[in-house]
Amino acid sequence: MNDLVIMKNQQAVTSSLQVAETFEKEHRNVLATIGGLLKNKHTQHMFAKETYINEQNGQSYPIYYMNRDGFTLLAMGFTGTKALKFKLQYIEAFNEMEQQVKFQVPSTLPEALRLAADQAEKISVLQPKADYTDSMLANKGLETISMIAKNYGYSTREFNKLLHGLGIQYKQGKTWLLYAKYQDEGYTHVEPYEYTNSDGIKQVRNTMKWTQAGQKFLYDFLKSKGIMPLVEQPA
Repeated sequence: MNDLVIMKNQQAVTSSLQVAETFEKEHRNVLATIGGLLKNKHTQHMFAKETYINEQNGQSYPIYYMNRDGFTLLAMGFTGTKALKFKLQYIEAFNEMEQQVKFQVPSTLPEALRLAADQAEKISVLQPKADYTDSMLANKGLETISMIAKNYGYSTREFNKLLHGLGIQYKQGKTWLLYAKYQDEGYTHVEPYEYTNSDGIKQVRNTMKWTQAGQKFLYDFLKSKGIMPLVEQPA
């Protein structure tokens, strides 16, 4: 469910690509529907147009990110029992994400001052060009792909697909692994983690995490493709 809604520009949003995948619709048809909605000036603030790279051919295509209101308008035309189930999942996902944001809002003056000081400190450290790389290189430990994806404004699923489309990784079972040309470079570390499945049975699955060298490799590689982390994207 975490992939349904992500944080982008301090707002809970979902993407037209994610909606198309979830509701089993052609992405071009979802884009066409959004295009119709955008003819009304009162809906234009609900959608933001960007591009994504298709994993099959490496080409860039349009994608829309939408807030809760935009999704609500778009999903109005989706009918049927299955569609209702997915709508409820989206509502829950939006609620969870917005609740997380709510917890970050200071409720007292000292908290507000602390938050302001923290933001000022971040701004002083994350200056042009050095912002993402400085914070990345300061972290000597392993990083999950979900955190890296958030830094780029992607959901985990979208980011994994992006890296697959760029020839960096492939999926074996439920675990993403690097292609042979990258696997011996020390970019990642595969480690097991325990989880409980839907039947309440504890199981173990491998997960791939990125080293500092791997994160630097991703940054340079994606930058060469014109893909930058959020903090380095133009406002």
